[in-house]
Amino acid sequence: MKIFCIIPAYNEEKNIASVITRVKPFVDRIVVVNDCSVDKTAEIVRDCDATLISHPINRGQGAALQTGNEYALTQGADIIIHFDADNQFQAEEIPEVIAPLLANQADAVLGSRFLSKQSNLPAFKKNIIMPLARTVNRLFFNIKLSDPQSGFRALNRKAAQKIKIQQDGMAHCSEIMHQLFAHKLRVSEIPITVIYHEFGQKFSGGVRIVKDIIIKKIIK
Repeated sequence: MKIFCIIPAYNEEKNIASVITRVKPFVDRIVVVNDCSVDKTAEIVRDCDATLISHPINRGQGAALQTGNEYALTQGADIIIHFDADNQFQAEEIPEVIAPLLANQADAVLGSRFLSKQSNLPAFKKNIIMPLARTVNRLFFNIKLSDPQSGFRALNRKAAQKIKIQQDGMAHCSEIMHQLFAHKLRVSEIPITVIYHEFGQKFSGGVRIVKDIIIKKIIK
């Protein structure tokens, strides 16, 4: 059973070494997709025990995850974990997230900040952006999950082969959920803890996510 962790990274020189160190005990291989960072992210990853893939231009987190998925599948990955590079996710929760996959109880596991564990979400994100995203998911995709935008997820090989991320930006979270349900894959939610170090979410960012989701739905 090969467990890969895909970490998209853009200008994460302050965090990436720590994230790799924390994730390493729980997976067989770490793949960092450097999305054309202009700082020392790539240089630091080369000095760590991780595989580095670099985009020649900045494309966005969704594109980085798709690049990582494709690479992991070619390397025989049985489970693919998506994990952020900003030190907000807790690596110690990886065994909980992948447990339903190992037990063949799910094809995909999505981390949720809105179940039994507590995350220090910024009030604006918690009370405005997340409810708005949940509403869009429900209205456009009939998806009724507690967390509409979590980046901490795990896919078995079957699910990873089905998912094709076309939303380069942050709307990929909803796109992945939509594809999981469209392919009738077994989906579970697991409580996760997210510790926010910076509260930089802007309303314009949330609006852009919703706009991308709606446009994607209309043109399909």
